[in-house]
Amino acid sequence: MERLSYKTLEKLGFEGYLMPEGTERVLQFGEGNFLRAFVDYFIDLANERTGWGAKVVAVQPIAQGRCEDINRQDGLYTVYLRGLENGGQVIRKRVVSSISRALNPYEDYGALLACAANPDLRYIVSNTTEAGIAFDENSRFDEEPPGSFPAKLTRFLYERYSCFKGEAGRGLVILSCELIDHNGDELKRCVGQYTKLWKLEPEFAEWLDREVIFCSTMVDRIVTGYPRAEAEALNAQNGYEDLLLDTGEVFAIWVIEGPKELEDELPFKKAGLPVIVAEDCTPYKKRKVRMLNGVQTTMVLASYLSGQDIVRKCMEDPAIYSFMERCVYDEIIPVLTEYPKEELEDYAAGLFDRLCNPFIDHSLLAISLNTTSKWKARVLPTVREYQAATGKLPPRLMAGFAAYVMFYRGECLEGNALVAHRGDTEYRICDDMEVLRFFEAHKSDSLAELAGAVCRNAGFWDGDLTEIPGFLELVTEYLQLFEREGVHRVFELLGS
Repeated sequence: MERLSYKTLEKLGFEGYLMPEGTERVLQFGEGNFLRAFVDYFIDLANERTGWGAKVVAVQPIAQGRCEDINRQDGLYTVYLRGLENGGQVIRKRVVSSISRALNPYEDYGALLACAANPDLRYIVSNTTEAGIAFDENSRFDEEPPGSFPAKLTRFLYERYSCFKGEAGRGLVILSCELIDHNGDELKRCVGQYTKLWKLEPEFAEWLDREVIFCSTMVDRIVTGYPRAEAEALNAQNGYEDLLLDTGEVFAIWVIEGPKELEDELPFKKAGLPVIVAEDCTPYKKRKVRMLNGVQTTMVLASYLSGQDIVRKCMEDPAIYSFMERCVYDEIIPVLTEYPKEELEDYAAGLFDRLCNPFIDHSLLAISLNTTSKWKARVLPTVREYQAATGKLPPRLMAGFAAYVMFYRGECLEGNALVAHRGDTEYRICDDMEVLRFFEAHKSDSLAELAGAVCRNAGFWDGDLTEIPGFLELVTEYLQLFEREGVHRVFELLGS
């Protein structure tokens, strides 16, 4: 079987959309599954629907990556988006042709710097993981390439500035897709630090402020990547071998925080794609974090303790499903008063379609990572607002916190994890070492004692949770119920 390429598709009589030639308008730091099934997929659709003609140069941000595979396939790869829409299964397959080539700056740094002289280049996209946007004072201007991603970007922007001698209109739009708050602002801050560290001329700093737009963005699509178990069958169906097969869910939204004129400059709206340019992406992020992430964080540990292992199976359990519905509609939506209720209910309907996706086996233990900080960011604000508005505590969110206490009741530290048991099944709790050491120190506590210690740990929650009226008492009540009747019984009681 031949490898996917333009020549292979021609031999097969492929009749789908392809764009072999185009203008390299986008430089992309990151060539992994997410960007290829999200940003590059959107660019490909915009090319087809609007005639934008944009090509992406993908840059390998670390020494090991997929550049060689991308170039061997002429930048082509196949994306499968699969999920539920309005209760029905949807499968969308597309050969994406928006990538022109991939660069490995660790082997040919000059090829990356040469892109700075391209007058058609306008956008830089990045997804270098949450740890990618960080200032490392050891990264040097004369390295080939500099160590950190912000250092690489600073060096590239300086090359751009030098090539065009600080000319107006030659600036770039930076679209940061890393999963941290205010990602564009943080990236801009790091670039400023390198400008000072490397003692670059003041005129360059002025050009950055005047000509380069750093956009924070919110990205939302579950991308499951290479379908290892299905790859052979999918390749046989397609008639070609694709080492870059990529899979994800149907749902997607990309919110770009930037000037209004970007909405007209970028062709995504014209193409009918779920890309929004907004002055502030905070409302969109808050809705996602409170609703999707909030209900996930609430149900995941309790579901695992009740015997489940993946999200999809949880959604097939009537008690867990009803618990989650009531959590969203009765406890989360009522406190999001700045949004129209109809909009929140529409988002909730889509949320449950996503969680029920029959094509994704999302591990509960994978989602359980770092639940301490997740609960603080995703759930605690809703608990406080619900209590302030009603004078009561939200029962389902509180049951989720009780499950957190029980789940984190470990036995011993092994490496970077705390070992615990669900019956005869061993599982590993992964969180910050400070958190794990705290729970190991309290491993001999009764559940009631542990609950008290957890609630009073102001370092976890930026405050003592026992100061919230009834908080510790309700958590203790649920823990007693878990021990007496089992976790699943709580799902049944609170879902009815």
